Amino acid sequence: MSTFSSFHRQDKLTNMENKPLDLLVIGGGITGSGIALDAVMRGMNTGLVEMQDFAAGTSSRSTKLVHGGLRYLKQMEVKMVAEVGRERAVVYENGPHVTTPEWMMLPFHKGGTFGPFTTNIGLRVYDLLAGVKKSERRKMLNKEEALAKEPLIKQDGLKGAGYYVEYKTDDARLTIEVLKKAVQKGVHAVNYAKAIDFIYDQNQQVTGAVIEDQIHGKHYKVYAKKIINAGGPWVDELREIDGSKQGKALHLTKGVHLVFSKKVFPLQQAIYFDSPDGRMIFAIPRENVTYVGTTDTSYKGDIANPTMTVADRDYILDAIHYMFPSLNITADHVESSWAGLRPLIAEEGTDNPSEISRKDEIFISDSGLISMAGGKLTGYRKMAEEAVDTVAKRLKEEDGILYSKSDTVHLPISGGEVGGSKGFAKFIVRKTDEAIAEGMDEATAKRLIHRYGANFDQILEFYRNKQQEASDEGMDRCLFAELIYAMEYESAYKPVDFFIRRTGSLFFEIDWVRAHQEKVIAYMAKELEWTEEQTEEYTNELNTAIAEAVHPQANN
Repeated sequence: MSTFSSFHRQDKLTNMENKPLDLLVIGGGITGSGIALDAVMRGMNTGLVEMQDFAAGTSSRSTKLVHGGLRYLKQMEVKMVAEVGRERAVVYENGPHVTTPEWMMLPFHKGGTFGPFTTNIGLRVYDLLAGVKKSERRKMLNKEEALAKEPLIKQDGLKGAGYYVEYKTDDARLTIEVLKKAVQKGVHAVNYAKAIDFIYDQNQQVTGAVIEDQIHGKHYKVYAKKIINAGGPWVDELREIDGSKQGKALHLTKGVHLVFSKKVFPLQQAIYFDSPDGRMIFAIPRENVTYVGTTDTSYKGDIANPTMTVADRDYILDAIHYMFPSLNITADHVESSWAGLRPLIAEEGTDNPSEISRKDEIFISDSGLISMAGGKLTGYRKMAEEAVDTVAKRLKEEDGILYSKSDTVHLPISGGEVGGSKGFAKFIVRKTDEAIAEGMDEATAKRLIHRYGANFDQILEFYRNKQQEASDEGMDRCLFAELIYAMEYESAYKPVDFFIRRTGSLFFEIDWVRAHQEKVIAYMAKELEWTEEQTEEYTNELNTAIAEAVHPQANN
C-alpha cells in the first residue's frame, strides 16, 4: 500500500522512476484525484504528480458547493443539470463528512432575473432532472415566509422566494479525501513535483515525463503507458510543451469570494440572489462567518496566484448593499477572501464569461497525450470515468489489455467509511461521546468529526497519546493532533498546506492562523528538517497569503 506522508516524497518519486506506470496523472486537483482513484480501482498502476500542493489551484478556491447547477437551466444545459444533479447525491453518500445538505433561498423581486412563475417552473424541472429526493424538493415561499427565513434580504419589491437544497462542501478536503482513498488503493501521489517536459519514443509517442522536485530540485524520469494532463488552468501550458496546443483552448475566468464575521453579517439562511448587473451570487453562512461570491471576469494574470482586486471587492460589496440594504458593511469589514480560476473551454462568439459552458472535454494529441479540460467540482467522478474509459480503450486497442468498467459509484472516499449519510449521523453521536470522555469539548469534537469523518479515530488517538508532546511544543492538543495528522497522513509539507488546504482556517478562521502560525512553523521546520532558507521562504509565503486574503491588490 502506498503511503501519503510528507516524510516520504523522494521515496515515492524514486519508486515511480524505477517502475514504469500504466498511467501517469499530471495535476492533483479534484479532476486528477478522481482520475487516479478510478484508474487504480480498475487495476492500473497509477502515479500522480502535482507541481503545487494538492488542491492548491481551482480545487480549493470554489464557492464550496456540490450543487446541481440550477443556473445552467437558463443556458439550456439540460444534460449537465441532470448529470451533476445525480452526481451530487453520489458525492454526498460517498463522503457525508465533507458534504452537507443546505437549504438555499432564491428570493425574487419585481424586475429581477427570476419571478414566481419562472422560479417555480425552473425548480420543478430541476427537481425532476436532478432526481432530487422527496424530502429535498423545492418549496415556494410568499413574502412573509421569505422574510421569516432571512430578515436581512431586501424588502422593497420582494414577491417571495424559491426554497431548495444545495450541498455545501469543503472543496480542498473533498479533493484530499478522494486522493487519500486513491493512495490507500495503491496510487503513488506526490505534491510539489512538476512535469517540466515529456519523453517520446521513436514514433513521437509520449512515453513519460521529466518531473522536477520543487522542494529539492532533483529531476526524475517517470515512464507510463498513458499520460493524462489534468492540469486545470495549466492544461494549455502542458499542451504547449507537447507541441499540441491547437484548436480549442482554455478561457480562464476569475472568481472571488469575501468572508465576514457573523457579528457583522449575521446571515441565518443561505441565499442565491441577483446582483445589480443581473449575475447570480451566493451568500452562505458557515460556522462563525458568512461568505459571499462570486465574481466572473476574464483573467490573464499569474495562474498560480490570482488575487482579490479592489474592483472584485467593490463588486461584491455593491451586491451585498443591493440585497442586504440594512447592513452597513464596508471594505474594513472583510476578514478574509479567496480568488480562484475557472479553466473553461473558449467558445467562438462568446465574450461574456458567465455564458461560457462549464462542460468538460477530452483532447488527444498526435503524441497520445490525453488532456482533460473544463468541468465542475460536482461532476468530478463522471469526468474521471470518462477519462479512464479513454485510457482503457486505447490500451485495449494497442496492447490487448482489458480493464473493467468504473467502480467508484458506491466507493466511500477516505473518511467516508461511515455507512453513508444515515450511518454518519449515528457515527457523530458515538464519536462525540468518545471525544468528550477524553476531555475534548463537544463543539470541537463535532467540528473535527465533520472535517475528518472516519479518520477522526486517528485524530483522537493523537489527542489522547500526545498530550505531553503538545505541551512541550506549546500547542493546543487539538491543533497538535491535526498538524501531525496533516503531515503523516495528508502529505502537508508547508504551513500554507496546513492552514489553507487541510483546515481551511486561513479563509474562515484567520485570527486562529495568526495565533498559531509561529508554533506550527517551528514544529514543521524541525520535523521536516527544513533549511534556514526554506523556513524563511515558507514563513514569508504564509504571511503573504494572509496579507493577500485581507488586502486587495491594484486592479488588473
